[in-house]
This record gives sequence, C-alpha cells and structure tokens, in this order.
Amino acid sequence: MSESAVVYSKNDFLARARGARVGGAGLDLELYEALRRRRTTNGPFLPDLVSPEHQRMLVEVAAMAPSHLNSQPWRFVLIDDPEKIQALAKESGESMTQVFRDGTFFKRYRPYFRFSKKEMEEKRDGIYFDQLPSVLRPFTRQVFSPAAQALMNRLGVPRTLGEDNRKLVAGSPLLLAVLLDKTEYRPGELSGFYSIFGMGAAIENIWLMTTELGMGIQFVSFPMEVPESWRRIQTLLDVPEDLELMAVYRLGYLPEEKRRPSIDWTSTQRKRIDQYVFRNSCATPETEPSPELAEPNTAEKKENGR
Repeated sequence: MSESAVVYSKNDFLARARGARVGGAGLDLELYEALRRRRTTNGPFLPDLVSPEHQRMLVEVAAMAPSHLNSQPWRFVLIDDPEKIQALAKESGESMTQVFRDGTFFKRYRPYFRFSKKEMEEKRDGIYFDQLPSVLRPFTRQVFSPAAQALMNRLGVPRTLGEDNRKLVAGSPLLLAVLLDKTEYRPGELSGFYSIFGMGAAIENIWLMTTELGMGIQFVSFPMEVPESWRRIQTLLDVPEDLELMAVYRLGYLPEEKRRPSIDWTSTQRKRIDQYVFRNSCATPETEPSPELAEPNTAEKKENGR
C-alpha cells in the first residue's frame, strides 16, 4: 500500500463526523452526509422554475457515472414545457386511478406494504403507510380482500389518489425522462445488464445532486403500470426507434413546510448489516458492529470538548 493510501474504519468515520481528526488527516464526510440525507419526495414542490444552471448540473453529474467500456448509454429529456407537463400529469393520475381501482397495484406489490411501526421494524424493508384517511384505518389489514377493494372504490379512494398524483406531477416545474440507447440496451444480453447498471449509477448521481441543490425528486411510476399510458408518453416525447424510454422523474425545489398527500407512506427503515452483507461467502453473515463503536472514546470526547 502506498504512503498516500489510507484506509478508514467505521470508528474513523464516526469520529471525523464529530469533528475529530483521524490519523492526522482530515476526512471530508460531505458525500457521506449527502447519502444519509437522500430522500424521495412524495409531496409538492415550490412553483419556482429550476434554474438553467441547476438543470445543467444535474445532467452533467449524470454523465460522470461509470458505464461499461465508457459506453454512456443514457439519454435524457428535460421537460419544462407546461403543456407537456400537464399532459404527462394527466397520464400519471389516470393510470394511478386505474391500477388502484382494479386492484392491480395491491396484487403486484403486496409483499412490500407495512401498516404498523412494529411490522416495519421486524421486516426493515417495504413502505409503511403512516398516513391514511380515518375512514380507511380500520380496514388496513383487509386491504387486499375483495370486500376492502369494493369499499375503497365506493368511497372514491382510487379517484382521490389519482387526482392527488396528477396535481403533484402537474405542479412540478421540471420532469426528467431517462432513456437508453438500444444499440447498448439489448435485453437478454450482457449489454442489457451493463446498460441498466450504468443508468442506475447516473440516476443516483442526479438524486444526490438534488439533495445538494435543495431540490427533491420522485419517480413517476404509474404510467409504466399501464402499457397504453406508457406508449402515449413515448409519443408525447417523440421517442425515436433507437431509444428506449426507461423512466420519468419529477423534480423541483423543496418548500420549508412539507405537505403530504392524503394517503402517504414512509420508507426510511433499512435492513441491518447482517441481513444483507456476508463475509467471504454467502454462508457467513457480516456481524453488526459492537455498540461501543457508536460512541467516541475518552480521548475523542476530550478533543471535541464533550
């Protein structure tokens, strides 16, 4: 290992985060903190237009992502035309209404729904529905039954959800369409995997950049659940034959007071290290760090004035 190569332990990171200096070298944790602050925005954005400078920064950091053989298979469409945003919002709202009304959403994603803090703590994944209209709360456990589906339809829940979603997308000052070059994106071949891998890295760069810019971002996923809706969006964006539309996101600046939709969820819980990391083989789960690593030692406390 060269003299300039330094390996930092979790203790080092924790100590440096508290203002200590580790091994005589400063360690910049800005990226670490940006990762910790990364969130999906379920609520509305400010109406302010996203500045051209910030739009440029978002696509520039996307291009900094790694890709197989530097193929850079990603393409992006920045959408700030109000008419196109309204049209895409209409597709999003109507498709959400449809998949909730016919029960498709619940059938597809049932394994990921949590309806109590206890369940969320046990599973440590999925989404926790912590905001529901009072009329629906008694029926959360029966949400997947035909009777509950019929009740939600009678109460107009799918329509309410769809309209909430339409307003969120319509009120977003910027949409971002993500596409892949079909000469690189060939499903069923390794190039298809490499392209998706690179696209994911590019999107994560954008996501982290929004955090630094005081912006929020959310996946506009419901049109993808309805093939006809997705095809209309492709037409709306004039997607050529050599490109594949992969995703659409909504972006904007965050208000100080974050209002939530009438039906909403949180997803901040993460699995324990020993649930997703292994040491040397899949037969040996990684052990959780001991509790004392969470607190600085006496010398660190003294250095930090604690």
